[in-house]
Amino acid sequence: MSHRVFSVAGGLAIAAWLILPAGLLLRPAWAQPSAANPAPQQAPAGQEAPKETQKVDEYAEAQRAINGPAGNPECVWLGRRVVNLLWRDDLDTAFRHLDLYDRFGCPSGHIQAAFRCLVLHSGTIDPKTPDSLNAQVLACWINPNREVAAPAAAAAKPTGAAPAGAAPTTTR
Repeated sequence: MSHRVFSVAGGLAIAAWLILPAGLLLRPAWAQPSAANPAPQQAPAGQEAPKETQKVDEYAEAQRAINGPAGNPECVWLGRRVVNLLWRDDLDTAFRHLDLYDRFGCPSGHIQAAFRCLVLHSGTIDPKTPDSLNAQVLACWINPNREVAAPAAAAAKPTGAAPAGAAPTTTR
């Protein structure tokens, strides 16, 4: 029996001796050493920090401008997402976010007012620039009652003139 144990052990040693050099030769083909792998490209810390501080500043600005729970960071984040999703007609996702918004105790009336503001200021949104929508959503979230600029055509019309398309009246 000991002869069999030594035979098996010897056979395994010979197999390992034959396989080990073949494994070393094949290693570069299927595995690179970790030091040779290039590090993943990361943005410099200087570019990432302003973006993060900008987000913090937006939440701080909202909290200063809005009294009550609508100014809480979680309400600002969820509420802005809901308004943004409503604008882009993604109603299913907007309603799921709205459920979370309500669960955090955030006021649903603020979403209605912010969306109304966004609709009234829709002329200032550039569809080719995604940041313009985000900027308008933030502005409407912070101040949903802001004034709407009068259209230039309406401002140029004299006050005593008849509306366009109205029949002229004559008195005799």
